[in-house]
Amino acid sequence: MFEHKKKLVEGFTKKYGLYKLLYFETYQYVNDAIRREKNMKKWKRQWKIDLIEKDNPNWKDLSKDWSYLLE
Repeated sequence: MFEHKKKLVEGFTKKYGLYKLLYFETYQYVNDAIRREKNMKKWKRQWKIDLIEKDNPNWKDLSKDWSYLLE
């Protein structure tokens, strides 16, 4: 999140000015997280929106209170 908020990483998030964390999942094993992300990239946009709005209907930046990331 630090790298995205400070716009240090080239790519999609920097190009389109995306810096809010609207949804996340945690995994014990990185391979499971990678598999899930690759699967979700194939989803229709509306499915992704529905997933966000299920737990975050107001699209609040979930990292807003992570001020330690910006130090």
